[in-house]
Amino acid sequence: MSALPAAGRDEQVGTLVDLVRIPSVVGTAAEVGIVRHVADLLDGFEVDLWPIPVADLVARPDFPGMEVTRREAWGLVARLPGVGGGRSLMLNGHLDVVPPGDPGAWSDDPYSGRLVDGHVYGRGACDMKGGVVAALAAIRALRDGGVRLAGDVLFAAVVGEEDGGLGTYATLHRGWRADACVITEPTGLDLLVANGGALTFRLRVPGRAAHASVRTTGVSAIEKFQPVFAALRDLEATRNASVDPLMRRWSPAYPLEIGVVRAGDWSSTVPDLLVAEGRYGVALDEPVAAARAAFESAVLAASTADPWLAEHPVEVEWWGGQFAPGRCPDPDFVTRVRAATGASPSVYGAPYGSDLRLLAAAGIATLQYGPGDARYAHAPDERVPVDQVHECAETLVRLALDWCA
Repeated sequence: MSALPAAGRDEQVGTLVDLVRIPSVVGTAAEVGIVRHVADLLDGFEVDLWPIPVADLVARPDFPGMEVTRREAWGLVARLPGVGGGRSLMLNGHLDVVPPGDPGAWSDDPYSGRLVDGHVYGRGACDMKGGVVAALAAIRALRDGGVRLAGDVLFAAVVGEEDGGLGTYATLHRGWRADACVITEPTGLDLLVANGGALTFRLRVPGRAAHASVRTTGVSAIEKFQPVFAALRDLEATRNASVDPLMRRWSPAYPLEIGVVRAGDWSSTVPDLLVAEGRYGVALDEPVAAARAAFESAVLAASTADPWLAEHPVEVEWWGGQFAPGRCPDPDFVTRVRAATGASPSVYGAPYGSDLRLLAAAGIATLQYGPGDARYAHAPDERVPVDQVHECAETLVRLALDWCA
């Protein structure tokens, strides 16, 4: 079981191409359809395919957030049962993808799934259908090889990771657990053992409307946003002055960025409202409540320093994905995964949120290890090298043979 046969490698590429060609953008019908497609690939396993009770889960106080409206979503877990007495292992990957953006920025159809120079191209190839295929190939290789493990191996294909973590949250709510988990997110086959958090926020900056010809009789919400933005940049710098050693490769380790700004409704009117939306990095081990308090304090201080905003303070709303930070609590599991690679991968943390924090919070030793360079995720001409997909699958087989023995 140290390597997958050539036929298995060809099958991986074919499966990856098929998955990339399904435009499973968050919240769309294809996000539902791809789960059923993958379920059809799991013939011969114990399969749990269930409708996620979205409305019920959203109402729970610990729900991790969601940025799109879903009427329907499905969960999927396949189980390769062990004979008993061993530790269990979950392989977790998300099937949802972000929108492709401007099609003109791509060299081809964003969902082409084309194979060029050893890479499969298309939205989701890197983030993270390549990793899903590696996990699927590993559990199928274990089954087809007739391996009798002591512990269970689970394959969880989830949705909604990109906008909060609905699928993994629903999987845990369903009752699925394991002693350890590998999320096959793109890491370039390094080991990511921690994630900083990322909180989605919305600011409402008030102004006072007036005709642009007499603009000084009004108050521009755009102008009033400027000192608030400067205060947030200062906050980012302060929070990144000293960071956990796992995060030192990133600058900044805990980014704060405004991604959307909307203001005004007429070109010759002083805008009376500016709405800004962004993401706010949370430090490793920092409570979300403390991070929010620091953010709100910085916005309040900027408002207090301005006579207009002192009387009309900026409103802060926390909405959408609320990714707490998380880290793998089991160094032995990290050591075993590293050994299973047969190489010397780097071990570090990442400045973006993932489902790791949900699994780790449930007591599951979790890390990220998977094919692809995260720089291509969410970008035009997204791609994943097929040799890394194959190598990832082989590593997962070796890990299962060790961990679940």
